[in-house]
Amino acid sequence: MSLLPDERAGNPPKKFEQKVPVWTSTRYLLAVLGSFGFFTAYGMRVNLSVAMVAMVNHTQKAALNGSEDCVPNTNYTDQDKPGEFDWDPGDQSIILGAFFYGYIVTQIPGGWLAGRYGGKSVFGFGILCTAVFTLVTPVAARANKYLFIAVRVVQGLGEGVTFPAMHAMWKGWAPPIERSKLITITYSGAHLGTVFSLPISGLLCDHFGWPSVFYAFGALGCLWFVIWMLLVHNSPEEHPRISYIEREYIQGELRREGTTTGKNMSTPWLTFAKSAPVWAIVLSHFSNNWGFYTLLTDLPTYMKEILLFDLTQSGFLSAVPYLCIWLVIIFGGQLADFLRERRILSTTAVRKIFNCFGLVLPGIFMVATGYVDCSQQVLAIVFLTFSVAMGGLCMSGFNVNHLDIAPRYAGVLMGISNSAATIPGFAGPAVVGILTKNAKTWITRKHQWQIVFYITAAVNAFGTITYLLMGDGTVQPWAKNHTEGTRTGPSEEDREKLVVNEDNVDPRTYGFGAHDHDA
Repeated sequence: MSLLPDERAGNPPKKFEQKVPVWTSTRYLLAVLGSFGFFTAYGMRVNLSVAMVAMVNHTQKAALNGSEDCVPNTNYTDQDKPGEFDWDPGDQSIILGAFFYGYIVTQIPGGWLAGRYGGKSVFGFGILCTAVFTLVTPVAARANKYLFIAVRVVQGLGEGVTFPAMHAMWKGWAPPIERSKLITITYSGAHLGTVFSLPISGLLCDHFGWPSVFYAFGALGCLWFVIWMLLVHNSPEEHPRISYIEREYIQGELRREGTTTGKNMSTPWLTFAKSAPVWAIVLSHFSNNWGFYTLLTDLPTYMKEILLFDLTQSGFLSAVPYLCIWLVIIFGGQLADFLRERRILSTTAVRKIFNCFGLVLPGIFMVATGYVDCSQQVLAIVFLTFSVAMGGLCMSGFNVNHLDIAPRYAGVLMGISNSAATIPGFAGPAVVGILTKNAKTWITRKHQWQIVFYITAAVNAFGTITYLLMGDGTVQPWAKNHTEGTRTGPSEEDREKLVVNEDNVDPRTYGFGAHDHDA
């Protein structure tokens, strides 16, 4: 739909009534570009999980002892290329977990910086940092194991700001009734990046060698950075190409909620620590990420050692669950906002229901996976797929909840919860390494993986119970009326010309008249 001349100039159209744009809007463009940002970030994060299988010099025979009956049911051949590095499972766990030691450090600072100075640069330069150090990964790995670990830590430092910075941006860009949709579109890119990275990394390793994995994804991250910096702006007020009607729609909806888009001049840290809804988010985030990171980091290894797939199969089949979680996240966001917009359920009820199913179902299917042997590969893939995919429902649960309870502090709160949720990033792989390190036969290692899955289910149950007891979906009293900075509302002159069309229940339909609907 073309814009009127007055609208392109940022002035209200004369006697004109139209619906606020959706798919052609700047807020949805932000969601798409943010989604591609997370696509590249997770591609760079998880490619090592596949590349590690090609980098390490190991044979599969040690893992096959006691599983000879399964070998005829696989497509495995003895054509695996020997890797360059003699890293045992303990070394591999340390290397895979090193990313998260850096990732946890910049969570809260990233949220604070984004809330204070805007999320565009924080998000963009964070991913650029990860991209640059991804490009130097092959050199570091061949130079020294500890230098390689240091590079992974720095990659984590860069990527640690991404979620808090994006949450801080959505504080001023997402109308309350569209939060689930916009945020799930944005963060679903992480899982789409996983879908792409796992199989492509396997192909690159097989055909061009493991270093090509890091060169390809590092270059993609640098390209994305240029596009992001050219097209994105911190807020609707700063965007030179946003339509007048969309800008006033976003500001009006935030104003009705009591939310402002100004910079945070102070942060109520003690209040956060005493807030039950904040703790509900933190504990659910931790629980969800325990299972997610355990599989994200070690699924290719599980596919190869327990289910006995080869490297290329492992990469492609490991991607199937993440394709499904991407679909669940998108659908879940649409459904959650449909239930809220039609007032079928309250925001609190929607968050708790989605969060409950997003934690309980993955735990059940993960435990079931542990009892499937290598002669039932299809069933194992089905269970793993359901386990990962159902976790996507949490994206419309706790993962949006920061913006429900305290939109003005969403970036810092995401930093706090994601800091706690980063602990599983190194603790999960460490637990897998400890449990499986001394398992010399296939059957012993399978039993150890069953313990891994039971631990995950227990953690998920804990997160479910605490969120049901303490979760909330309303703006907390301490999150209102403490901001200095940019005003959310239009000028008094423009307010007299702007009115929601009262004959239409859709708040995204705006008309222009002689009175102010917000009076």
